[in-house]
Amino acid sequence: MKGDVKKFIGLVLVYAVLLMTAGFAFGQITKGQQAPEFSLQDTNGEEYALDQVKDRPMTILYFFDVASRPSQDGLFTLGGLLEKYAGWDTVVWGITAAKPQAAADFVKKAAPPFPVLLDTSDVSDSYQARSILPTVCILGPGQKVLDVFRGGGKTTEVMLVRLAERSLQRKETAIAKALSETVEKTDPNNVQAKLVKGYASLKEGKMDAAEKTFNDLAKVSPQADILAKEALSSLYAKKGDDQKALALVKEVEAKAPDRGFVHVVKGDVLYRQNKPAEAAAEFKQAIAKKEVEPFQQAIAYNQLGRVLSNKGELEEARRLYTEAEVIDPYYVEATSNKGVTYEKEGRWDMALDSYRKALAVDRSQDIAAILARKAERMLALQKDTASKERMDKLVKELAERFRSQQALPPEEKDEWTSRPMVLSFVDVNEVGGLSPQDGMSLALVSQLTDQLNASGRVHVVERALMEQLLQELNLGSSELADPATALRLGRILAAKLIGTGSLLFMPDGTLLNLRLVDTETSGIASILSQSLGQGDSFEQNLNRLNRDILTAIIDKYPLQGYVVNVNDKQIMANLGSNQGVVTGTAFEVLEEKPPIEYKGRMLQQAAQPVAVLEVVKVEPDLCYAKIVRQDRPLHRDDKIREQKVALPMTGEKP
Repeated sequence: MKGDVKKFIGLVLVYAVLLMTAGFAFGQITKGQQAPEFSLQDTNGEEYALDQVKDRPMTILYFFDVASRPSQDGLFTLGGLLEKYAGWDTVVWGITAAKPQAAADFVKKAAPPFPVLLDTSDVSDSYQARSILPTVCILGPGQKVLDVFRGGGKTTEVMLVRLAERSLQRKETAIAKALSETVEKTDPNNVQAKLVKGYASLKEGKMDAAEKTFNDLAKVSPQADILAKEALSSLYAKKGDDQKALALVKEVEAKAPDRGFVHVVKGDVLYRQNKPAEAAAEFKQAIAKKEVEPFQQAIAYNQLGRVLSNKGELEEARRLYTEAEVIDPYYVEATSNKGVTYEKEGRWDMALDSYRKALAVDRSQDIAAILARKAERMLALQKDTASKERMDKLVKELAERFRSQQALPPEEKDEWTSRPMVLSFVDVNEVGGLSPQDGMSLALVSQLTDQLNASGRVHVVERALMEQLLQELNLGSSELADPATALRLGRILAAKLIGTGSLLFMPDGTLLNLRLVDTETSGIASILSQSLGQGDSFEQNLNRLNRDILTAIIDKYPLQGYVVNVNDKQIMANLGSNQGVVTGTAFEVLEEKPPIEYKGRMLQQAAQPVAVLEVVKVEPDLCYAKIVRQDRPLHRDDKIREQKVALPMTGEKP
């Protein structure tokens, strides 16, 4: 008997040594490490190398046994999602050490929507996927290992829930819910699956569905009730019901003092109440707490970084953003925010690198894309020595003019003919709540500048010039909030209009309020309000705003000029591209009507249109237009005025 025990212990020791040797030889696959490179062929002989998918945001390597249905269950689930959601930006590779014919038979029968690769080398060993199947390795950005799961059954459930969390992090809410519901079919009381599904509905703005899911979750167990109340506190905060949200926060704090996310909820509410110091303290508590869901942990680091960045503590903010990236590589808001901190320091190369990294993970990141284009232009300007010297000289001159309160002298022109329409965006403040993503106002002004300049109708002062001038004058947001300061800036830049306003971050969206102020009269030419909700992309909202600004300018300041010459069916006018004329601009020819005397008063009649013109050719100070309609012959010195038209959205056909 004793001999048998010794023999058994000896075998165990040998097996342990073999396992240790294997681990030493092939390395232990752990979260955060770089995935081992490999190249394998599928059942048709086509080559697949891991390097081919290095730029994809997620790759799932599914090591399985073609003869075991339990080993395949998770794989079939992934295949179904790939077929149902064609836009799911995820690579799935099945990998098997089975004989080629057995693998080919499996592919022929199952027809999976992904390649099945034949491991004829030691790839399974390098991923420790030989003895326990299935083994699933999930790779994230840069092919870093995010998660490793070994075994089927409950382990497959855990894997699917984690994928649901990752999908939630990637804002792929439909995938997150589908994965959660797949788990719920076999385990109706799976707490994490219900939690992820509820948060996915919340991210979609489907408040009623989210609330129902969280209330159902509360019935599963006492621990689930705490998670549900934590989630509901976030839901009510997004609804703007701060009182109800904070009551739930207090309840969770009392029952589960180690829960962290309630402090994020409380911090967001406090920031919205204009209490940034108290908000920062709550975000710090959230970071320090032990119990927090993986898909929520990065938010606390990011929000604290946002508060510190607004205070000018840029280096510490970057450290926090980096922590958020490590915890959640799909939380690209943190990556983009890091770029904004570099932009604030004028380190455009580092800013561009951060924006590009964010876009590599999430190509739909409109704000990062706009800021990346801006950073590229700034880098090009820095490399163009002659242009930089000209701008530096101009900034010095403008700064001196501002300090001496000396505006540019007005050009000598007749009262009727329009001068160039110059617009300068002075400041757009971010107020209200704390948006997870920094730089929205920077992106808004940069994109509108590009769009309005591209229209040809308006010339917008380049943001690079404005930012350098503000830096030279040491003017911050508080000074720019003074209308008198903003007007002085507009006047020294010879701007007819200045744009100023605010982005108000609310629980259910963002409201833009933009004012166009006339620098000559100090009156408000137009007020534009637009909700930047969840329905449209940021760029779509800016396209609409660009159209509204142009419409307001044309309505308030239509181009006016004179007929210079009439030749057959074409006229020449004293307006050109310098004044904002573009091909296709429509003008009315106006005929003055004599006043009418009535009871001793002279009543002036409005000028009547007698012809319609359409511009066919534009020069800097002249344009040529065909006569579309006329009620009388046209003559030199006839007055013309731009015709009001409905403008299409950017990208739409007129």
